[in-house]
Amino acid sequence: MAELNPRLAVYPGTFDPLTMGHVSLTRRGLKVFDNVILAVAKSTPKKTLFSIEERVALAREVFRDEPRITVEPFDCLLIDYVESVNAGSIMRGLRAVSDFEYEFQMALMNRKLEREIETVFMMTDFKWMYLSSTIVKEVSQYGGDVRGLVPGPVMKALAVKYGFKPASGKRKGHE
Repeated sequence: MAELNPRLAVYPGTFDPLTMGHVSLTRRGLKVFDNVILAVAKSTPKKTLFSIEERVALAREVFRDEPRITVEPFDCLLIDYVESVNAGSIMRGLRAVSDFEYEFQMALMNRKLEREIETVFMMTDFKWMYLSSTIVKEVSQYGGDVRGLVPGPVMKALAVKYGFKPASGKRKGHE
């Protein structure tokens, strides 16, 4: 294994869609790490709304002016991906205690697979504690206003997917 860069972190997820909570956490990661790779998982037990190509393109658009943030797709065991980019850390976000058990199990498994790679947990900003991609999709599906919860490009993409005008204020069934 090549030498790992302790100042490079991988922030993995499906990002389906990318929310302001994800954006906040990624940018805050730059206070701890020199560079962050937002690693978009192709394989997931979840049914995704956006294809891997769409999720990567949206994230790249959101972070296009931030040279210390790289967006890449991956389709392998996370620990293998992290090793392949020589990152020393995996960055994970926690919203509530309910996130902790799953994340703790994953961190322990990753540590068993590769002891040199650390998992760093970051608490979400309090204003994003309730926010999840699942909630955003549920609200968007019915034309609910998700302004301020997702970046602009994501809001437009959601509107296209669900066939409504972004932030129209007109929810399906309430026209």
